[in-house]
Amino acid sequence: MKRRWRLLGAALAAGVLWWGAPTLARRMEFFRVRRVEFVGMRYLAPETALAALQLPNRLNIFEELDSVAVRARGIPGVARADVSRRMPGTLVVELEETPPVALIHRRGRLVLMDSAGRVLPYDPRRTAAELPLAAGPDATVARLLRRIQVLDADLFGQVDGAARQGRDVVLLMGNRRVLFRPDASFEEMRAVKAAAEDLARKGIGYEELDGRFRGYVVVRGRGA
Repeated sequence: MKRRWRLLGAALAAGVLWWGAPTLARRMEFFRVRRVEFVGMRYLAPETALAALQLPNRLNIFEELDSVAVRARGIPGVARADVSRRMPGTLVVELEETPPVALIHRRGRLVLMDSAGRVLPYDPRRTAAELPLAAGPDATVARLLRRIQVLDADLFGQVDGAARQGRDVVLLMGNRRVLFRPDASFEEMRAVKAAAEDLARKGIGYEELDGRFRGYVVVRGRGA
């Protein structure tokens, strides 16, 4: 009988600790949030993201974090966000940012554009060196640039500029032009690259490569 009461007492004590410990911990200075760690951040400025989280003063690591996660997901440029805790006082905010595909001019300054043609709130000075300049916020141009960025990073790195031409897109690569449909496939991108390499190997100049056709590339403005 005594053993049974001891087991019951131990179970009650464990229950009190299980339910009461977080309440007690929320009052302890030791578990106050002192650090916010951003994981996956490449484009956003940490100070901008931190301000958007609107963390209350003296936030405790055991406080409810759902509202913080909601605010993190609402930061412009954030596609996904999760918030977790690391003892004794660190909030870990894991972000998936919307990647930029081009620079555009807007109100007298350069800004970044995403694959839907929307302006992103990132500082262009952090990423601008590797991105082409688009003629304007155009979803058709942006979608093609994103396709190239994903399917053929080497080709994307050669693109200096992009603009709409009717229903298609013209890319500027140095002093030459390349035409693609907005839904250009990897095979069509590869065919254009192969044509450019073959012409360069033979020392033949050209002004434009038209990659809008399946199975072949049209070369325009050929010359020695």
